Amino acid sequence: MSDWIGRLASIAFIAAVGALLAGWLLGPVFASLFLFAYLVAVVAIGLRARVRLAKWLAHPSPDDMPDDDGPWGEIYARLHRILREQTASRASLSHALWRFRQAGEAMPDGVLVLDADDRIEWLNPSAEDHFGLTFKRDRGQAVTNLIRSPAFVDYLAAQNYGEPLLLKGLVETDRVLSVNLVPYGNHEKLLLSRDVTRWERLESMRRDFIANVSHELRTPLTVLRGFLETLSDARASDEKVYRRSLELMTGQAERMQRLVEDLLMLSRLEDSRYPLKEEAVDVPALLHAVLLEAEGINRGQHRIASRVAPAWLLASREEIRSAFTNLVTNAIRYTPAGGDILVSWGVEDGAPVLSVRDNGEGIAPEHIPRLTERFYRVDRSRSRSSGGTGLGLAIVKHVLQRHQGRLEITSEPGEGSTFSCVFPATRLAPASGRSAEVTPIRAA
Repeated sequence: MSDWIGRLASIAFIAAVGALLAGWLLGPVFASLFLFAYLVAVVAIGLRARVRLAKWLAHPSPDDMPDDDGPWGEIYARLHRILREQTASRASLSHALWRFRQAGEAMPDGVLVLDADDRIEWLNPSAEDHFGLTFKRDRGQAVTNLIRSPAFVDYLAAQNYGEPLLLKGLVETDRVLSVNLVPYGNHEKLLLSRDVTRWERLESMRRDFIANVSHELRTPLTVLRGFLETLSDARASDEKVYRRSLELMTGQAERMQRLVEDLLMLSRLEDSRYPLKEEAVDVPALLHAVLLEAEGINRGQHRIASRVAPAWLLASREEIRSAFTNLVTNAIRYTPAGGDILVSWGVEDGAPVLSVRDNGEGIAPEHIPRLTERFYRVDRSRSRSSGGTGLGLAIVKHVLQRHQGRLEITSEPGEGSTFSCVFPATRLAPASGRSAEVTPIRAA
């Protein structure tokens, strides 16, 4: 304020001095003319500056800022400083918004921003994938017009956002989403979504596992209890009843023992604290022992042939033996009598491979992805009668995972099946302290 008073005083002083000089030199009339001309010049300069300022304010830019001296120059300088600060602030906010969107787009969870009327303001690519939406197409649309699940509409209307909602089959029939609404600001909301399909599948498998274990144990226990009651009521002289009952109870007890042993094996394989004890395994000798045991189960029902190359493996002997035994015994159990089984061991494309092939009934394609699930059976009744626990292929899968290998299954209904354990080339080991002479497997 004092600055402007000083400037007005300067203008008045200049006008007074000029008028006095003009009056003293040229007379009173010229003094009045000087004052008039001076005031007109001051007003014109002010109007010119105001016009330049109004034109600049229509399209403000630091590069086109008017340049002037005097009081208007200070105004321009201050405006220039304010504009520069606003430009920097706007650039900082734009960068922060860009980083927020980049972070939101990189999130694996879906993020969908809703306004106070539940209309879509923004969503990231994960949300587009989860709900089948597109930002450019669906921006500004009411979310309930696009996500038509009655459960979601009720969840949004209830405004009870303490617990997430599970939605199934919005885009893909087998996908399960966990969605959660988070209110913020002035009645806006964040819709967060997470793909929990895998966790729901694991939970379903856990429930099935408990149910199957209970069923598998309940059946032999029921048999044992029934025969114990029979023996209690039988006459001491009824030797046939005793012998038959004891045979059946022994069989059921062995079945429970196999089940418990397989469960313990799976537990050890899945326990990260259980170390992998590696050694150079003489696979030809190991397979010879496995096939001798298999003949005891086979009892001449199938023709079992083998083609074994002298390749050793760096692995856990116990785990590899369990995996190989399960594959061979599975082939015996699920191949009709009179069928052929071929066990091959060697190197294919530099990788050690064990293959067990049969010419049995084969497996339909829809069953193959689930064969390594615990207790999964293509033919539940027949596999139980064959004596299997339903855990064999699950054990094989976990053994191979611990050895960085994989299980490959090829099968055609009516043509038979081939189960192959493929190990990495780094698992090849020298035989008896010298390099193994490896013979590639030839097609049968």
